[in-house]
Amino acid sequence: MVRRSRSRTQSSTPRRSTPSAGEQPPAAAGSPSPILELLVVFVLVFVVQGLTAFAGVMGTLFVLAPPLATNPWTIVTSVYAHSGFGHLLSNSLALLVFGWPVARATTRLRFHVFFAIAGAIAGVAQLVLTGTLAALPIVPVAPTAGVLGASGAVFALLGYLVASNRLSSGLASLVDVPNWLSALVFVGLAVALTLATASPGVAVLAHFAGFLVGALAGRARVLAVGS
Repeated sequence: MVRRSRSRTQSSTPRRSTPSAGEQPPAAAGSPSPILELLVVFVLVFVVQGLTAFAGVMGTLFVLAPPLATNPWTIVTSVYAHSGFGHLLSNSLALLVFGWPVARATTRLRFHVFFAIAGAIAGVAQLVLTGTLAALPIVPVAPTAGVLGASGAVFALLGYLVASNRLSSGLASLVDVPNWLSALVFVGLAVALTLATASPGVAVLAHFAGFLVGALAGRARVLAVGS
């Protein structure tokens, strides 16, 4: 995500949870992957961005900027928009790496809903947190004028993957880890990853918020089929 300075019969086999009506795991035969669907959406939105830029309405349609009530649809549309081809490519590659294992363990509907909500929270967090910090005289932070990009949602997928994978679950079942310590670890990871991706024009607080949202969701296993 970049800142814009402007802008899943009784028998002897184990019982498995079944998805609710209308939900099918993406790994099911004939079911398209939500990852591929998202990549198509990314490209289509990028093309529309280019067309609307000529009309001078790209920012109005796709850039999340304060005040949020002015263009509320951008809370969602900004998640799928990108500032340039490099931004689109990097987020697409990260989505393939971190999103694929998450998508295979849940349903298409849950995956898409999680992606949109996590990305929206990350973008809003960037605006709210920088605006709040900028009001403090001792913090040299400027308020974010606008934000767009899928990296907040991608960081949420990474956070979910870290918190819900078999190794993390196995360790949690063997060692009694206090909730406060788990929270501290997740915050520490979020800070480390945020700093590792920090560079001018990058919405680092969106990355931080996205990872935390994903880690909390992964800890609760909200995408597990049958939950």
